[in-house]
Amino acid sequence: MGLDTRTPVTLWKDKALVEANLAVIFSFQQKEVTIVDHHTASDSFMKHLENENRLRNGCPADWVWIVPPLSGSVLPVFHQEMALYYLKPSYEYQESAWKTHVWQKGRDSGKSKKPRRKFHFNQIARAVKFTSKLFGKALSRRIKATVLYATETGKSENYAKKLCELFGHAFNAQVYCMSDYDISSIEHEALLLVVTSTFGNGDPPENGEEFARNLYTMKMAENGISHPSSIKFAVFALGSSAYPNFCAFGQYVDNLLGELGGERLIKLSTGDEMCGQEQAFKKWASQAFKVACDTFCLDDDGTFLEATMSLQSESLTINNVRFIEATTVPLTAGLSKCHNKKVSSSELIRRTNLHGNKSSKATLLLAFKSNLPYKPGDHLGVFASNRQELVDGVIKRLKGVADPNAPLELQILQETHTSNGVLKTWKPHERLPACSLKQLFSYYLDITTPPTPNLLQHFASIATDPEEKKQLNLLANDSAAYEDWRHWRFPHLLDVLEEFPSVTPCAPLLVGQLSILQPRFYSISSSPILHPKEVHLTVAVVVYKTKDGEGDTHYGVCSNYLQDVPMHSEVLMFVRSAPGFYLPNDTVTPVILVGPGTGIAPFRAFWQHRYAQLLKHKQKFGKMLLFFGCRTKDVDLYSEEKEEMKNKGVLDKVFLALSRERDIPKTYVQTLALQEGYEIFQLLVKEKGHFYVCGDCTMAEHVHQTLQNIIRKHGCMSESEVQSYMLSLRDENRYHEDIFGITLRTAEVHNRSRETARIRMASEP
Repeated sequence: MGLDTRTPVTLWKDKALVEANLAVIFSFQQKEVTIVDHHTASDSFMKHLENENRLRNGCPADWVWIVPPLSGSVLPVFHQEMALYYLKPSYEYQESAWKTHVWQKGRDSGKSKKPRRKFHFNQIARAVKFTSKLFGKALSRRIKATVLYATETGKSENYAKKLCELFGHAFNAQVYCMSDYDISSIEHEALLLVVTSTFGNGDPPENGEEFARNLYTMKMAENGISHPSSIKFAVFALGSSAYPNFCAFGQYVDNLLGELGGERLIKLSTGDEMCGQEQAFKKWASQAFKVACDTFCLDDDGTFLEATMSLQSESLTINNVRFIEATTVPLTAGLSKCHNKKVSSSELIRRTNLHGNKSSKATLLLAFKSNLPYKPGDHLGVFASNRQELVDGVIKRLKGVADPNAPLELQILQETHTSNGVLKTWKPHERLPACSLKQLFSYYLDITTPPTPNLLQHFASIATDPEEKKQLNLLANDSAAYEDWRHWRFPHLLDVLEEFPSVTPCAPLLVGQLSILQPRFYSISSSPILHPKEVHLTVAVVVYKTKDGEGDTHYGVCSNYLQDVPMHSEVLMFVRSAPGFYLPNDTVTPVILVGPGTGIAPFRAFWQHRYAQLLKHKQKFGKMLLFFGCRTKDVDLYSEEKEEMKNKGVLDKVFLALSRERDIPKTYVQTLALQEGYEIFQLLVKEKGHFYVCGDCTMAEHVHQTLQNIIRKHGCMSESEVQSYMLSLRDENRYHEDIFGITLRTAEVHNRSRETARIRMASEP
């Protein structure tokens, strides 16, 4: 190695150690054998320590064992304080048996040997079967199954926990949110199960973004990263066929795992929110469990039957859930813990009905005093409260709580398998904080979404009226009957309790079974430059009747909350960034904005931002075209502000489509876009502009088709060339969509989506 070993000043020992380490790592990589260097191991431990501190508020560690002897001082673990303590029960290093065993000499001497007992064949067979079963159970405990989920509303998390419980009958199953999972562990997984939803127009949920990036990085890396080639995996994707890119993120994860060399346990399955999602999940979960047991030679019919039965029943019962007295947690802290967000409160300082106070319908411009940092295009997540009459009505139907205003903590009886047997411990609910029953139903629990089939099955089990029990069992077990009932009535929890009056739920058990009330997201309608220390929203107040307009009146949770909350009240919220919907960095880049109705919300932020930049820098801007649609002229949102921006040179052209104006032909935004096709083509294709769409998914799909027609016509392109160009627009981040699901005015689309979902379910094996 050419090292001078005569004096330590040359640091020859250090150089030799480094070269030896490099040689070992190189030789392992040459033979494609997994090995980890001390830098990667150190980073991995720091990630593990961070996760443990967040999840369990501590992690025992021995500094002497963890800090490597080579280059220790340049690693983050060298400067990390550690506490070494022991938790019991624990795994310890066992002394060698020959050191501690007391040998008995001549234990058989002087004793007459007993005659050997003879066994019949059937006795031996039973013994073999029994020991084989014991061996199979022991083997199953050593096979690890990891369940990962990504979610926006909590539904994927619920399904993932059910899946973990199912696989726990035969595997060492653990469940993680994708954001908490250490991606370096994936190459050591034997079985990976993924349950994920798709957010917006094919995007990952926020807590799945980093996992997706890491998987993609692993795919693109050529050297130095071991691929999970031996992993078995299965993916269940949740979504809504009302959106154009149905279950796109689930398909993306499934494809990436396959391209990384993983082996599909069973093919990707999808659950459509429009029809039969829960039924699809149960079918996929039982199939995945059966195939996994067969693959890992755990084919015990008894275990499979027991496990699949648990899938049909709820894990919570009257015996393993309870309320205890507690001290109330403040609402902001409680919501922060419940949703794993940093929740802030902002004062409502202005509220204006953009349709005028005499209008029967309301679209609100809301202004909040806030220091939250944001950019035009971002969303504001708002925490609302359920309507008080619903909360009071539900609480009156419950039993098990004397005072709904008394502070309580929901606890779950959890079982832990130890070497000494099953340890049962009461633990607080992992998301719901300590507060009164009234607060739980007001701020934390979803009581407006129709109850799930599982909850209806529970109601059937406690109904005292035979006819009600029969009807509830039908709805719980017949997917078609449930979907028709759900679509026709869209009943909230109080509707169901009033329809089935013999059902009197136990309060702690019902609270444990209900979904979490999710924040509602709205596009921000202001610029932080033009309105510092303020944030604005444009919100349509939702009021509708079920049964095609003949049923009860229902109210949108958050929009009506924002309409009714007293002025100068504190509203709880947080900002969710949307970098895929930002203005281009280069201000001379032309932009085309398409947004009917409240789809205009983010575009108000855009033109305000451009106007503020114009006032501040007097710089040159590219063209800004706005296509806006509404029913009649009297509901043309921000008409005066748009005219002002046009006069000041911020908006170059504003096009108004009216679909219900008297004596004027019905016009939609896509119709006007087609008429202005040549200019759109010039700005988008020739000048490399950006195209923005905001609104419901049906409109967005029509606009997408219209843009294809424009490019085909004015670019003289073939169908394949048009499709290729549209893909390139997305790849270059020049086609932006901020879309939401089916609105109340698109019942025909809802019916079509449900029918499509039914056909898809029927076609799956």
